[in-house]
Formats: sequence, C-alpha cells, structure tokens
Amino acid sequence: MASGMELTALDGQRFRFDAGTLSLEFLLTGGEGELARWEQLHRPEDLAAWIPRSRLGVGGPVEVSAEELAAARRLRAAVRRLAAGAAGGSRSFAAADLAALNEAAAAPPPAPVIEPDLTRSWAPPVTGAQFLSAVARDAIALFAGPALDRVRMCEGDRCYLLFLDTSRPGARRWCSMDRCGNRHKLRTRRDRNPPG
Repeated sequence: MASGMELTALDGQRFRFDAGTLSLEFLLTGGEGELARWEQLHRPEDLAAWIPRSRLGVGGPVEVSAEELAAARRLRAAVRRLAAGAAGGSRSFAAADLAALNEAAAAPPPAPVIEPDLTRSWAPPVTGAQFLSAVARDAIALFAGPALDRVRMCEGDRCYLLFLDTSRPGARRWCSMDRCGNRHKLRTRRDRNPPG
C-alpha cells in the first residue's frame, strides 16, 4: 500500500503526498492567510473526521470539543511556522511557537492497546487533546532531533507543502513527482526545446 494521503489540487489533479511525519501531515488540514482556501477544520466534527485519516492509525471513536479545535488551529500554526523556518535553514524559532508545542505535548497522548489479533490500536475514545499531544510530541522529536535538516518545502511554483525528506540521499525536492516534479520536468523540456 502506498504511503501518504491522496490530495486534490485546486485544478482538480489528484496526487499522492507523503509528509513523512505526523506533525507535518497535520498541516494538510489548512491554515491561515494564503492557506485558508484549503481550510478543513471549521467545526469540531471536521477534526474528529480527519484524525482517523492521519498516519496515527486511529480506528475507533474520536471526540473533539470546540476548545480542542481552537487548540488544534493554534498548534497547526506554530508547527507551520517552525517547519517553514526549518525548511528555510533557520535554527532560531519563536519562543511562543515552541511554547505551543510544549503545552500541547504536556497532555496525555492516546493510550495504545493490543487487540486479540496482536495488532495495536488506541483506547477509545481518542480525544482531540490526545491527538494534539501526539502531534506536538512528534513535532518536538522532529525539531529537536537529527532530522531537522531534512524538513523541506516543495520547490514547485506556489506550492506550500512541507515534508520530511526521508529519501536515502536526502535529495527530495517535490511534494510529489506526479504533481510538481512532473511540471518541473515538462517546463525544463520546453525551455530546452522551444517551439518553432
């Protein structure tokens, strides 16, 4: 099975995107400013519906309150600023963004349970605060760990997708070869072989 999530661009093109880590995957839910057009978290039910789609693998019931939705948006904004800074080479992060990670991480994460078939799941119900704790803990491991230098922003024109480059050589440049990578190849080919 392919990793990542299937996304649909504004032009209708569908492509697979793997953010490489839970905290960066959470950024797919939208954002502020230019990213508001992709906003998915309008109501608590929206976050409750998105959590089972995430790489955390929640299969059971999810409960999200209005306060947890507001906290999710704050955490997402902090993770986005930290990741964009890391992708740009910054190692100096705003204290408020780091505090947002620490605050969310302080809550208990989802509790793992083992099922009779020896698979792992999460003790139901998973709450919004538990999910945000898992996201924040993942972000702390990312930004305080050796993979920080592999946080990237897609090099495609007007593409805002951030990801962890998990490729062996550390040379991933695109959100997806099917999307931005292919567009770059076509543009390069046209520039080398102009018409007429």
